[in-house]
Amino acid sequence: MIEARRLHILRAVADHGTVTAAAAALYLTPSAVSQQLTALEQETGHRLVERGAKGVRLTPAGEILLSHTNAILAQLERAEAELAAYRSGQAGTVTVASFATGIALVVAPAVARLAESAPGIRIRVQDAEGDASLPMVLDRQVDVAVAVEYRGAPPADDPRLTHVPLYAEPFDAVVPVTHRLADAAQVPLAELAKDVWIGPYPGNPCHDVVVLACENAGFQPSLEHSSDDFRAVVSLASAGAGVALVPRSALRGMDLAGVVVRPVDGVAPTRRVFAAVRRGAEGHPLIRPVLDALAAAARRQDTYVVSHPG
Repeated sequence: MIEARRLHILRAVADHGTVTAAAAALYLTPSAVSQQLTALEQETGHRLVERGAKGVRLTPAGEILLSHTNAILAQLERAEAELAAYRSGQAGTVTVASFATGIALVVAPAVARLAESAPGIRIRVQDAEGDASLPMVLDRQVDVAVAVEYRGAPPADDPRLTHVPLYAEPFDAVVPVTHRLADAAQVPLAELAKDVWIGPYPGNPCHDVVVLACENAGFQPSLEHSSDDFRAVVSLASAGAGVALVPRSALRGMDLAGVVVRPVDGVAPTRRVFAAVRRGAEGHPLIRPVLDALAAAARRQDTYVVSHPG
């Protein structure tokens, strides 16, 4: 008989690539993870992983078991959801991981909405970028991630996750008031090819959006200044340190003295924001109201995030 918790460990090892990283994500010791993998191999009668100098990889038998693992764990999530619904216990804690702007735009309004519509549900919020929050969901460190599409992200049809689209918003060009394009109604990105750029660090999903937009315009941005805090990015631009692309919602309520914000000419770079839960958990009586509240908060923001700045 195969134990489900060992399947969860197998998936974590496949996701993280090393026993040490999987152990850290699961709050276990590497020796405990290795022991569970050995036990799983004994249960199945197959060698499931191969260890090398750079980590571990699944054998063909391990890949077969992993394909079933995703379906099994999703079904277990559904079983937990149905049992929770049977208890009719809409009382408990749901942990939501989100990037900072997502917290302000949809998570905080959802918390306020749930305080009235489902007062038994307690929300615990953690600040995490999109590339970190999705692994946190898969590793069961959080229940819901509010994340951004980025290169290398699990796709919408990933068998481990259920995606709930929330909103899409453009990036606007932010340039110093003294910039040669400060009076332009729209800013062609190609015209900024020789400028110094300010932007998020590599690994931040917004970094990918900025770099890809510039690549599509025919150049690699000279990113000399880096910060994941868009207030810092705008402050540097207002000091004349460079130009930037900033998500429209991140500019909300910000001191824009010293800069000019203009829409990008042509097809604007866009970040698409979604909520994600482990597949099968979307019907859980604690998680479903949270997803609905996030979606409702996103709908109220549509006019702002898709309209051009004034």
